[in-house]
Amino acid sequence: MNQLLTFLPILMIYAGCAGDPPKVNTGNASPPPQKREVPVFSGKNAFEHLTKQVSFGPRNPGSRGHSACLDFLTSELRGLASSVETQPFPHLGYEGERLNLTNIIARFQPELPSRVLLCAHWDTRPRADQDENQSRQEEPIPGANDGASGVAVLLELARIFKEHPPAMGVDIVFFDGEDYGKEGDVPRYLLGSKHFALNLPAGHPYRFGLLLDMVGDKHLELPQEQYSLKYAGDIVSLVWGKARELGYLQFIQMPGEAVIDDHLPLNEVGIKTIDIIDFDYPDPTNRFWHTHQDTPENCSPESLEAVGTVLTHVLYTLSP
Repeated sequence: MNQLLTFLPILMIYAGCAGDPPKVNTGNASPPPQKREVPVFSGKNAFEHLTKQVSFGPRNPGSRGHSACLDFLTSELRGLASSVETQPFPHLGYEGERLNLTNIIARFQPELPSRVLLCAHWDTRPRADQDENQSRQEEPIPGANDGASGVAVLLELARIFKEHPPAMGVDIVFFDGEDYGKEGDVPRYLLGSKHFALNLPAGHPYRFGLLLDMVGDKHLELPQEQYSLKYAGDIVSLVWGKARELGYLQFIQMPGEAVIDDHLPLNEVGIKTIDIIDFDYPDPTNRFWHTHQDTPENCSPESLEAVGTVLTHVLYTLSP
């Protein structure tokens, strides 16, 4: 996840009474829709996906961990999705560095016209610029929460979609190059989502999008991100309302900060997308964000399960 900024305009890049007799279907009207059973989301499974990603080491572009994780993610998704494609693209980095970046697009029931987009970034930051140990600030971070957590939730959702197809089509997209830029260099962030937004797959438009970023914090608190409220307030209400209905207090029913993240390029091309994010990791005064302390020990299966369960209930109770 990239840096927090104040709320700024977005740069354009091209959501019968008791006692009455039962109603009888006479054949002139459609029968009432069957209530869909909501599958169970496993925080344990999601946490295993998180630790697996971290086991490859840092996944910053060009690293050995980046290559290994790309192979892992595409292999996992090919065993679950109807189709999987990669979206490779080059980018010129700092000091002439040539980056080979890859978005991963997994489609479930691509024949269905009603579709939802779920996304997260899978790369990790190439520098720990917020680490207290200045001698290690140029080393890449482990990225357990900032990178692996959102991907972990979506991998477990992919398993659920395979076993219990939802009523609408779903695309899961893992963005690359989200966290490449140096502090304050906004154009070098969000590389994968910018590329995806300008090269949308067949089957667009999406009804809405849900972005997951930094959702594994042991002390999970998810306020309503301000750009999400501005551009997709109805989707915020849908998700946070479902969390309130289910009793998940991690979803804070009040506005949070405005965060520059992968949902912005999507909103800019008309895909109404919200960012589900806990930027205060673990709290406002002590942050593991962009440090070497972003490890599995500071994440929790319970947090992943809370987010995954809410999203499962949103998707499986939504009218197609």
